[in-house]
Amino acid sequence: MGKVQKFEISFSKNKEVYSPGDSISGAVTFTLGQPLQCKAVKVNCNGFCGITSKENDTAWTMEEQYFNSTVSVADKGTLKQGEHTFPFKFLIPESAPTSFEGNFGRIVYRVRAFIDTPRFTKDYNTEKAFFLLRLLNLNEVPDVWGICTSAVKQQFTYMLVKTGTVVLKAQADMKGYTPGQIIQVLVNIHNQSGKTTGNMAASLMQRVTYEMKKPTHDVRTIAEVEGGVVKAGKELEWKEQIIVPPLPQSSLAGCDLIKIEYYVKVSLKSPDVMLTLPIHIGNVSLDEKLHPSKKAKKTSSAVAAEDAAPASASTPNASTSSPALPPRAGPKPAPRPTPRSRTSSHHSPSAPPVDYHQGAEGGTQMNDGFPNKRQSQLVSPNAFSYAPGLFFPQNQQQNVPGTEPSGSQGATAPYPADAAASSMPMPTPLILPPDYGNSAYPQEAPPSYDESCNT
Repeated sequence: MGKVQKFEISFSKNKEVYSPGDSISGAVTFTLGQPLQCKAVKVNCNGFCGITSKENDTAWTMEEQYFNSTVSVADKGTLKQGEHTFPFKFLIPESAPTSFEGNFGRIVYRVRAFIDTPRFTKDYNTEKAFFLLRLLNLNEVPDVWGICTSAVKQQFTYMLVKTGTVVLKAQADMKGYTPGQIIQVLVNIHNQSGKTTGNMAASLMQRVTYEMKKPTHDVRTIAEVEGGVVKAGKELEWKEQIIVPPLPQSSLAGCDLIKIEYYVKVSLKSPDVMLTLPIHIGNVSLDEKLHPSKKAKKTSSAVAAEDAAPASASTPNASTSSPALPPRAGPKPAPRPTPRSRTSSHHSPSAPPVDYHQGAEGGTQMNDGFPNKRQSQLVSPNAFSYAPGLFFPQNQQQNVPGTEPSGSQGATAPYPADAAASSMPMPTPLILPPDYGNSAYPQEAPPSYDESCNT
């Protein structure tokens, strides 16, 4: 190298793989055996894509550039003998595509360093490549969910006069894979001819298209598995697995000159029958939690929950809206009313009417704390005071003697006013006569028990 004994580029932390939007930093180091006059020391970082019509040729037919940045790390002067180190730093654009290298083109990223010397003096330069990886998230690829299926029906002629038919169906368990995952291939072959078919095969294929005036297609087999034959008139189902090796991703977003596609090819050796199952190769695998149908189901359930929340809040609950009643003991059963004559026009109701708002006989307004007619179906018969003509089964619990009835608070038990009903057995009064023995007015003698009853 003459005066320059060592000239190299190093990246910080020896990092060689970057992502769009990252910054790439490092240093240029060279060692001089003697002083060297220079015009400048420059460092350049660039990324570009070049394609050609000749295999493994670097004389690009077409080229596109993604970025090209140059900085000067040393000005004009004389560099002393010894080792010199100059740091650098560049920013990689967000739009830069993933690195790629194929037979007819490549996407290249590199850092180059130059020592510009005066006229008629040798210039010195070096370069170092780095790789850019732009992750392809399969969950963001359109129409990637579900299985991939295809079918073909092929008619062929054998022995010059006979005609046969083969029906070939195939499916892959997914439409998107990452390196290391397994492609589950299911093949169904119905041989409707009188000739045994050749061996069946399933292959993972890669097709790279280089977009020139006349596009160049580079198709190659990545992996292949082979199965057996199908005898005449038989139907066979074949299951096979293909492991995805490390491969470039399907989409080179940001690049207009190179297009990459992958597919599974299922074929028969004889007769010549073939179908393809397009798939995607990415860097981030599919997540079932992000499946559109599950997300829609989750969203609809959340909306339904929001709609149900106000409804449940507006509908009073019987356990919360009804006042807590004291525990009831089992008193003596209430007496049955005397049966009326058949000629009577009165019919005993089995329950209060729906729009019942007043007491059975006294006409006292019911307490507003009790359930209204919207909740009347939740109220037990114990919520109403007993009255002749209103009959409840014997096994229903009644109010404890000496306590207020749960119907109208402070109202006495409604007794019948007509003479015919006076001969009925009197139920136990809910409110006892006052005890005049403790009266604060001793001017008059308290009435006797008979007098108080007649009153």
